[in-house]
Amino acid sequence: MRVRPNQTPRWQLSELADLVGGSTSDEAVVTGLALNTGQLVDGDLYVALPGANAHGGSYVEQARDRGASAVLTDDAGAALVGDTLPTIVVDAPRRRLAGLSAAFYDHPAESFQTLGITGTQGKTTTTYLAEAALGDRVSAVVGTIGTRIGKVPAASTLTTPEAPQLQALFAVMREEAVELCAMEVSSHALVQGRVDGFVFDVAVFLNLGRDHLDFHHDLEDYFLAKAALFTPERARHAVVNVDDAHGRRLRELTPLPVTTFSTDGNPADWRGVNIRPHRLGTDLEVLGPDGLAIDLSVPLPGAFNVSNALAVVAALATIGHDPAELAAGIASSTGVPGRMERVGAGQPFTAIVDYAHKPDAVTAVLTALRPVTAGRLIIVIGAGGDRDHGKRPLMGEAAARHADVVIVTDDNPRSERASSIRTAVMEGAAAGPGLAIEVADRRDAIEHAVAMAHLGDTVVVAGKGHERGQEVDGIVHSFDDREVLVELIEAGA
Repeated sequence: MRVRPNQTPRWQLSELADLVGGSTSDEAVVTGLALNTGQLVDGDLYVALPGANAHGGSYVEQARDRGASAVLTDDAGAALVGDTLPTIVVDAPRRRLAGLSAAFYDHPAESFQTLGITGTQGKTTTTYLAEAALGDRVSAVVGTIGTRIGKVPAASTLTTPEAPQLQALFAVMREEAVELCAMEVSSHALVQGRVDGFVFDVAVFLNLGRDHLDFHHDLEDYFLAKAALFTPERARHAVVNVDDAHGRRLRELTPLPVTTFSTDGNPADWRGVNIRPHRLGTDLEVLGPDGLAIDLSVPLPGAFNVSNALAVVAALATIGHDPAELAAGIASSTGVPGRMERVGAGQPFTAIVDYAHKPDAVTAVLTALRPVTAGRLIIVIGAGGDRDHGKRPLMGEAAARHADVVIVTDDNPRSERASSIRTAVMEGAAAGPGLAIEVADRRDAIEHAVAMAHLGDTVVVAGKGHERGQEVDGIVHSFDDREVLVELIEAGA
């Protein structure tokens, strides 16, 4: 799927300067926007921003060689650009970028409904359930696994793309007659203003737990970043999980009209009751406004997926969709790659791959699997390098509290010493009542788990989910937990 619209915009550079409050005497023609020289095509305005390691202005020659027609940057970037290309200079160009991008593509998000989903866990699954809920209607999904427009994949690298790429994707959606876009909204994206420039029809709050504390100062800062989605500048209506303490706080904080949901017995506009889990998912009754009652079958295991599904019903019903039709669509969902994904190769035990890489997510996955596991729960787990150090022992502790066997291994150590990360995870895992083992190589760790598993056991390989690589010292090595699991099971481990 293309990532830019067929109908190419054409702007004079001076027109764009007016939009961002800058000035230029040059009349270069601009036909696209790009932050990254690798994504830049002929005629683009190269947006050169300050970065963690270097200023984007340092790459102006690459931009010129790839066909950039001009540059938008700040004073520091202008000094680096010199007279290489025509330049618009403004203060804080990132802050102006989303509005510029939306205007550049003529505000494409106004052509379809938009659903913005935020929370520490469950965003990806919720977007997929929203897509399933709409059945055969043309929809789009933007998130961690990538972008899909009408079920056709489109390239993207961030959970929430940068504004130029996002607005270009919206323009493609407009051309493809998309009716609704369900989109993950990360805290990073909110802080960096990537989703400014348009207003979501509905913003959904799922939950909040420890994550991204390498980026945010503390949990309060993380919460406030999420809460920024629930303002009139960014959304028209809020749908909030009041089973979560932060959700109850948000309900009182947001100035938006609020619809609440609960699967845990709390008073709410939408409630999940008579919840009946089974091996492949959960059946329940949904009680909504004005005495509405419908049956809902969620074909994914875990109480958290019941909550995710109810969020979809509440959110889409708020913008006019029929709840019974939504329930029928959700029941037909085929699952989400790397999210409680079953891996089968004829083995006598259950094998699951899940993206759980936070303490709360590990707890949720294991708690969901315990009632449907007759034997032992065996988990392979690690923690990522160059990320929140404080959560590492908590990951091990969560695994040890809910699993019978914990195998600690490497999971994207990045630039850090892998053994140090494993040691921190083992500190938490060793405090539990079960068996905790350290196996450095991830493939060996999975092989160890498969070899231990017997009839009735469940093996969970956690942390990577849909990912297809293991990052070590700046190099991403090919590695897919699902493929490795199948290979080892078939080999008899």
